[in-house]
Amino acid sequence: MRLLTDEQWARLAPCLPRNAGETGRPFADHRRIIEGIIYRYHTGIPWRDLPREEFGPWQTVWKRHRRWAADGTWDTVLAQLTAQADALRRRPLRR
Repeated sequence: MRLLTDEQWARLAPCLPRNAGETGRPFADHRRIIEGIIYRYHTGIPWRDLPREEFGPWQTVWKRHRRWAADGTWDTVLAQLTAQADALRRRPLRR
């Protein structure tokens, strides 16, 4: 299930933290995590009810959301998505 278009993702990806160096566990797929957060916001379901096969372990999605909310990354993601949605609304309709 893709909730973000490739164009939306291309604009969001540079806003997200990268793996630091070669130590530690690499981050889970950021796109999958963001889509899990969006899905949870949209449906209002509890974190633990996120479909694992779509978004991975709910704990990973929840922890990443919590971390990003604390460090301002999630505000940046929301601002980027809002700006993209606003730009789409301003485009003239084509016939």
